[in-house]
Amino acid sequence: MLGAGLIGLAPLFVRWSELSPSWTLFYRMFLALPFLVAINIYFNRSNAFRLKNKKNLMLSFIAAFAFACDMSAWHWSLQFTSVANSTIMVNTAPIYMVLIGVLIFKEPISRQFIISFALTYVGVIGLVYFSNSITESGLFGDLLALAAALLYATYLLIISRLGTESSINIIFYTTFFTALFSLIFALFESRDFLPSSLDQFYNLLIMAILCQLGGQFFITFSLPKLTASFGSIGLLMQPIIATIFGALVFYEFLNFTQLGFVMIALIGIYFARLEISSQKERTVEIQN
Repeated sequence: MLGAGLIGLAPLFVRWSELSPSWTLFYRMFLALPFLVAINIYFNRSNAFRLKNKKNLMLSFIAAFAFACDMSAWHWSLQFTSVANSTIMVNTAPIYMVLIGVLIFKEPISRQFIISFALTYVGVIGLVYFSNSITESGLFGDLLALAAALLYATYLLIISRLGTESSINIIFYTTFFTALFSLIFALFESRDFLPSSLDQFYNLLIMAILCQLGGQFFITFSLPKLTASFGSIGLLMQPIIATIFGALVFYEFLNFTQLGFVMIALIGIYFARLEISSQKERTVEIQN
């Protein structure tokens, strides 16, 4: 829960940043790297930065490209739509993960997934339709967040193929490559690449430490130790925390109708996460 909660704070730092979305993403990754190097050496010692299969370095590279596109789209979405809308929609990634499993890997469609899909998109459509102000820019931001969800699902599916590797090594390489890709994106966005003040630098540094380093670290180490249901509930803390702070800090309050649809969407996302866990268990049983 702590890891998801820390990541849920990310929209605040993105909004507070004066740099473009991709430059903000670059600093989020780049400033986390020295800490990841130290953590990797401390925990992995002689196996730090070593991958069991050299092909997995290329998979990490491809995964990082999907992650960079995902994060860039999500950061941009926060410029156009509310924190709640953006974060709820990007958390529909589990729906896309199951859909990809069904369409590409020929996973069977379960009743639980059909229910989760229906609940999630009833919630998402209701959240958008009953927004306090529906504008073209707001809808564009919502669509960017949904695109980010699809890209994040792609990233997670690639990462799932690296299960035998050290989690810390994978986090390091994906963060490193994501920093490179986000730098390329940023160079096309803006020439203003330096924080304008110490406050702006501290904003980026705290985001890197709390959201990238802390959030990913706690999620990576806690999820394997939790049951599927408790882990799924814990991950829902991200959109909940983001929605609460979006209201408290940016005065983006949701009306009661929107809150109702947010709850419907979160229930759908919860069931989708359970479905992903069930798919993993079935895969392990088949392999054994």
